[in-house]
Amino acid sequence: MALVQLTISALPAHVRTARLMATAVARRAGIAESALDEIRLAVGEACSRAVEAHRVHCPSRPIQLDLIDSAGSRAPEGPPGRRPRPASQNGRNAQRFEVVVFDRAPAKEPAEAFDDQPGLGVDVEDDSPATEIAGLSPDVGLAVIVGLADEVSIEPHEDGTVVRMSWPLGKTDPETGSQLVG
Repeated sequence: MALVQLTISALPAHVRTARLMATAVARRAGIAESALDEIRLAVGEACSRAVEAHRVHCPSRPIQLDLIDSAGSRAPEGPPGRRPRPASQNGRNAQRFEVVVFDRAPAKEPAEAFDDQPGLGVDVEDDSPATEIAGLSPDVGLAVIVGLADEVSIEPHEDGTVVRMSWPLGKTDPETGSQLVG
């Protein structure tokens, strides 16, 4: 298992750096070229959401990204009190590319408030004026992430939110760059 950790300041310009880094690590890990745009967009959404939350609540605190090129028996260390889970499929470890975004801005609601979609923590029907940003709920970004990543886990905590996204690693044909099946 290879792990790349990236820490960025809560500045919108650093979202681009995170997207570029995630794409480079995903490409190196063997992700199919066709999935790179999805990874780039999902990482951009997760990081933009974290940057906005940090700018409001804790602008001086960094945002951490873990880029993991395959899940193994050893889970990487996250911020204190948060341990990422290894990705598994049907009870066995699967070869995956995983991106974990740790923000340290307090979640607006405790985890119990996200019971509408268990395991995701996404409530896209919350359209209260207090949660609107430029006319859209911040949860729209989370819904976009859910649509882009193969597996998603969103875990709000009092001391921040962990957004975990993953895609299957596939063998690619060296001549065509397309993903091989089987």
